[in-house]
Amino acid sequence: MTTILLLIVAYLLGSIPSGLWIGKFFFHKNLQDYGSGNIGTTNTFRILGKKAGSVVFILDLLKGTLATLLPLMFGIETVSPALFGLFAVLGHTFSIFNHFKGGKAVATAAGFLLGYSPWFVVLLGIIFIIAFYLTSMVSFASVLGAACAGILVLILPSLHLILTSYDWVFTVIMFFLACFIIFRHRENITRIRNKSENVFNFGLNLTHQKHNI
Repeated sequence: MTTILLLIVAYLLGSIPSGLWIGKFFFHKNLQDYGSGNIGTTNTFRILGKKAGSVVFILDLLKGTLATLLPLMFGIETVSPALFGLFAVLGHTFSIFNHFKGGKAVATAAGFLLGYSPWFVVLLGIIFIIAFYLTSMVSFASVLGAACAGILVLILPSLHLILTSYDWVFTVIMFFLACFIIFRHRENITRIRNKSENVFNFGLNLTHQKHNI
């Protein structure tokens, strides 16, 4: 019973729509009516600015981390922490506080990884930053990071690097989340192929997408 209750708590933590609430309460704007209509970090940066975007990123990250640490806090050893992280990511994407709509899961998934394997999220963060600098696109960096996560979770344990052994629950969840994040970015992928994706005014924009920020 305790495990079930904590999984519900993990989902509710993930469901907190940080960008939506900050936009409404502090800027009197509904992010769903602006830009991409997404309530995650990227659209918050675009519509509300760097400070608000940074706050939303941190909050979305931390709710994934906190959810993943719930079993450690309450002494639950029979269920993988990865399952709690998954529930937070699903909450973020299908928020009960926002008609079961939400963000694209990247920041909260990173928070889940931060709680489960900090060095793994550091490695993926390096990949993300390099990809972002080369392309100026958060979407491309997110898709590449997700794809690398899905591959590395299979490779690193065999090499005893960072992930020193296989946790098959974690492996399956990570592979699912990698595919899920890529699927959530399918419209971005189409725009990238058409060279019409929005980019930040940062980095090299090697694929020559149109500028937006």
